[in-house]
Amino acid sequence: MKKTVTTLLLLAALAPVAGWAQDRIYRCGNEYTNNATQAKERGCKLVEGGNVTVVQGARPAAAAGGAAAPAAGSAPSASPPGAPRVNTNDQKARDADARAILESELRKAEARHAELVKEYNGGAPERNALDLRNPQRYMERTAELKASVSRSESDIAGIKRELGRVAPAN
Repeated sequence: MKKTVTTLLLLAALAPVAGWAQDRIYRCGNEYTNNATQAKERGCKLVEGGNVTVVQGARPAAAAGGAAAPAAGSAPSASPPGAPRVNTNDQKARDADARAILESELRKAEARHAELVKEYNGGAPERNALDLRNPQRYMERTAELKASVSRSESDIAGIKRELGRVAPAN
């Protein structure tokens, strides 16, 4: 009798633990769901390896208003929902300013690059008085100049990439 009561108490204590078993959790971008149909429609990925604890936060005003979530694979919007809208003319002015700044930086970088290339002189920079006394210093200076030329080429390429991303000037 005592063994039966102990067994029943043990089973009663373990019964809620079975309810703790976690459903399958899917990750959809920055959102998580345990709704398999919704996850399949949105192309979500199954989260594996450990438990996931998700604390439900307040939904943004746009999502609470019944706005549909963007379809999987669609391009993300340029600004988050609820962000203030910018007047088209203001945006064009900002783009023009950004382009002018980038073009100015490009001119500076190209001028600096031209100076470095001239100083590097194809791997044989002009020797100064210190270089004549210390050949090791000359080799180190040559290596530094080569690295600077390479860095300036990378800088120029990066600025050109950024210029390509900014809306063209009108």
